[in-house]
Amino acid sequence: MNPFEMKAKGVEDYIESFKDMYPAPYDKNATDPYTKTRIILAAGAEFEANWHSHHMTRHISDPDLRREIALCRFVEKQQQQKISNLKPVDETVLETTIAYEQLAVDLTAEMAQKEKNFYVKKALDFALLEDFDHLYRYSDMLDMDYGIHAERLVGKYTEIMPARPTVNHHRHPIDNVKTDVSADLSETQTVLNTMIITAAEQQTMNFYMNNSAAYINDRGRKLYQEIALVEEEHVTQYGCLIDSTPTYLESCLWHEYTECFVYWSNYMTETDKRIKALWEEYFELEVSHLHKAAELLKKYERKEWREVIKNPEFPSPLSLHENIEYVRGVLSETAQFTGLLTDYSCVDNLDAEHRFFKHNARLTTPIKDCASHKIIIDKELESGEDYRFETRENPIERHRDRTQDDVIVGQKPGAAPCGNFHPIEQG
Repeated sequence: MNPFEMKAKGVEDYIESFKDMYPAPYDKNATDPYTKTRIILAAGAEFEANWHSHHMTRHISDPDLRREIALCRFVEKQQQQKISNLKPVDETVLETTIAYEQLAVDLTAEMAQKEKNFYVKKALDFALLEDFDHLYRYSDMLDMDYGIHAERLVGKYTEIMPARPTVNHHRHPIDNVKTDVSADLSETQTVLNTMIITAAEQQTMNFYMNNSAAYINDRGRKLYQEIALVEEEHVTQYGCLIDSTPTYLESCLWHEYTECFVYWSNYMTETDKRIKALWEEYFELEVSHLHKAAELLKKYERKEWREVIKNPEFPSPLSLHENIEYVRGVLSETAQFTGLLTDYSCVDNLDAEHRFFKHNARLTTPIKDCASHKIIIDKELESGEDYRFETRENPIERHRDRTQDDVIVGQKPGAAPCGNFHPIEQG
């Protein structure tokens, strides 16, 4: 599939009335979990493109160019609003949060298994364990506050159990800054992965930041506050991977191409007929935006789109599916890792005075009051053990005791196996 070869209508042809913009919501009890995660993914891609468009507008002065991108931005904002309103009113913020974290886990695992750039794959595997642990913490809160078992929400496609403890995700900001992939632009899959995962994590961070103060109790408000800051770390890490060399119009072209790929992937993998039709409509809409971006690039910079996107054929569709064995493999090898400038290091290899330990202690002391830890302690006091959904025992021995929340893994040398990140074998 090459979206540049498709015919496209004009951008303005897709403007909708408010009546048409407001969709019938999905049924939270009957809709497949991966339909929900695809909705979140699409909304995140729209927000990222919209944010980039606003940023671009503030750094260019040509009024005609500003008008062109304002029109595209307006239509994309309508898309984002319609997609976001597919969420039903009877779905609580915390239930939606479970879908956000399932997306983070299975999207990251899917990308990591397809990624050819080992440096990018390491970043994906590293943050994967942290989102996996977030899912566990939120799920225990869901059980306490609403009496709902998250295994039903995730369809038992994704396990729910401790990984690298959230209290040990808090690194010094300089250790979240990574190197961009500007030397690997010929690999379309890598460019798409860096842009899509950044958009997804940005959407998650915004959701948590915006909903933290509105949660129903202080315990939950504190948990959203803590995890939102971890998502800030993830957005920094992933955003740094994105190629830093394109001009604004070149970057605009890549954003539109990425949105086309997301909608095409959603269409190719969707099981809900009504939602599938929406993905098809919005794919065609994004093709019109892509053609407009190519037109503007040629008009204002005298460049053909082929000079920017050298391999325009889409890779295989992005598919959201069960990744239990892959996640377990990453957990068994890399729970002891933390960020170290532009790379990663097992905590076993860090000096006792390293900034990771000092910065982490500054945020989390006393541990007993740290929200992500206290959630599990409260659940254990209430029920005698934590809530989790496992297909078999946890790969990390210290995480197998369901009557105490271990906060040593990822912090204390020797607390868990310290293996390596493994490149995916290319078939």
